[in-house]
Amino acid sequence: MEIKILTANKKLYEGEVKAVTFPGKEGEFQVLENHAPLFALLTQGEIIIKNSDKETRISIFSGIVKVLNNRIICLVDKS
Repeated sequence: MEIKILTANKKLYEGEVKAVTFPGKEGEFQVLENHAPLFALLTQGEIIIKNSDKETRISIFSGIVKVLNNRIICLVDKS
């Protein structure tokens, strides 16, 4: 699955991932391959990106995420 994490000024992350955990407004949630379509508000916390060989953490203040057809686009305010 592909992910792009963007702020108003730059791209924070782009690449292939196995799983992503988001700090949702109503609680933490994880997106895996073939996830149902989704729009969600994000709150302050960490986005945890997992691929086959490493884990990356990105701290955010708030944001929104769209999941559709194994593509994730996330617009965030960085903390």
